[in-house]
Amino acid sequence: MEWTPLPVGVDNFEEIITKGYYYVDKTLLIKDLIDLRGKVNLFTRPRRFGKTLNMSMVRYFFEKSDEDRSRLFAGTKIIDAGEKYLMEFGQYPVISLSLKSMKQGSYESAFHCLKEDIAREFKKHTQIVQNLGSNDDRTKYDLLLNRKADDDEYLTSLKFLSECLYAFYGKKTVILIDEYDVPLENAYFSGFYDKMVRLIRSLFESALKTNDTLEFAVITGCLRISKESIFTGLNNLKIISIRDKSYAEHFGFTPDEVRQMLIHYGFEGNLASVQKWYDGYKFGDTEVYNPWSVINYVDSCYKDKTVFPRPYWSNTSSSSIVRTLVERADLSVKQEIEALIEGKTITKAIHEDITYDDMDSTQENLWNFLFFTGYLKKISERQEGEDILMEMAIPNSEVRYIYKNTVLRWFEEKTKEKELTPFYQSILNGDCETMAQLLSDNLMETISFYDYQESYYHGFLAGMLKNIGNYIVLSNRESGNGRPDILLKYPSVRGKAVIMEIKVSRTYQELESKCDEALRQIEDRKYEEALRQEGYTDILKYGIAFYRKECMVKRP
Repeated sequence: MEWTPLPVGVDNFEEIITKGYYYVDKTLLIKDLIDLRGKVNLFTRPRRFGKTLNMSMVRYFFEKSDEDRSRLFAGTKIIDAGEKYLMEFGQYPVISLSLKSMKQGSYESAFHCLKEDIAREFKKHTQIVQNLGSNDDRTKYDLLLNRKADDDEYLTSLKFLSECLYAFYGKKTVILIDEYDVPLENAYFSGFYDKMVRLIRSLFESALKTNDTLEFAVITGCLRISKESIFTGLNNLKIISIRDKSYAEHFGFTPDEVRQMLIHYGFEGNLASVQKWYDGYKFGDTEVYNPWSVINYVDSCYKDKTVFPRPYWSNTSSSSIVRTLVERADLSVKQEIEALIEGKTITKAIHEDITYDDMDSTQENLWNFLFFTGYLKKISERQEGEDILMEMAIPNSEVRYIYKNTVLRWFEEKTKEKELTPFYQSILNGDCETMAQLLSDNLMETISFYDYQESYYHGFLAGMLKNIGNYIVLSNRESGNGRPDILLKYPSVRGKAVIMEIKVSRTYQELESKCDEALRQIEDRKYEEALRQEGYTDILKYGIAFYRKECMVKRP
């Protein structure tokens, strides 16, 4: 049997069909777009899950053209879907723009690339210029075509082009915007995020919100960026994320599609390996394989069908987000990731409307980014109050490999760079006076004057301890006959362990007696017993008392 070439890195629909590449038929995406009639459709999927190829396919189906493109869809599922859908074939002017090229080191360079891409789109439609109604429109078109327009003109350029196309064809325009979040992600890491948000927001607002000549739009990206930050006032926006059941089978390969591919190439005996390495995603309720990895793996079997699976997806761009988040994480997050690698699950609140700015606000956002970028899969979900709690696990062996060989290495590098602050040194050195002074100094800045309950002090102290190098911080962990407020443990029993008990004083004069009370509680409730049973011998015990913004620390 003649080998059918696989489209490794080929994401142009026409090229795949005309050059005879193996094509997994996703044309029923077109049927759903027509049936569901979303005005502005935002699809969020992990990188390398077929978004760009699908956008190309949508363009070739809907776009008006002088050439006969029906040959591209011969034998595909959309042809058999019914006359209703064939009536839409080749009926609309299409504006197709990818923002991928805007991944640049500066805002100016990114904006320059946007101008280049817009100019190329204007060049595609030069046949309409002579029919524009006014000299002003012809001049404006020419300036945008030749990259000589004022910067502000580019912000409304997509709307202007769709108006020109409507004037020429008498038909509203389909607008396709691929990889919309690439410039935003890049700008976040390159230091010009706010400027890029304003640029993309302006571009989208004119093209998608105030555009009477828009038929419908499709936008793709990896993450949903908060509606408030990019899609301001876009009430016609329909977001289809990996949690949604609609459109679920159109991105990535279904089990049946993978099975058919392996049978086609005579590799059906490799199904178990492919399943273990590249399956495991769930979009809505649909099981999905990573298409990029499956295609690369089957291609690698060309000369040797016994070749071992390996990770192909690990070099994709979303790893920069994950690395940054992981580098900011504490030891408890490392332990959770280690549990995931062992095959366990974690349950976290998932919020879809995050922004890149949110990465700095809380470590809980790490799990949102890992889930939506394909590093975690859904096991189950439930609603508690206003939150969606998602039980998640690592999808497959490929992603587990990425965690083991990349994420844990980042943690190791991060740990090596850590230095103990004077506060941490005072704890480990038994320096009560310095501990108390530094706690009081920080209370002046971080605790509200009225927040004098023990729970506030407990949270404050636990927060200060979260970056204490290699030490494990345990808060209210069961030990002995009760619960010590905070335990610090070095991972090896040869290191130190620290017990902290917190009390709140009603007066400044009562601070010392409250410290003594805390120390008595440590002894009476045998908090150190569990530590000694584990093998720790170097154990520090602290009674810590707070009065408003004053602190006292004592040891036995």
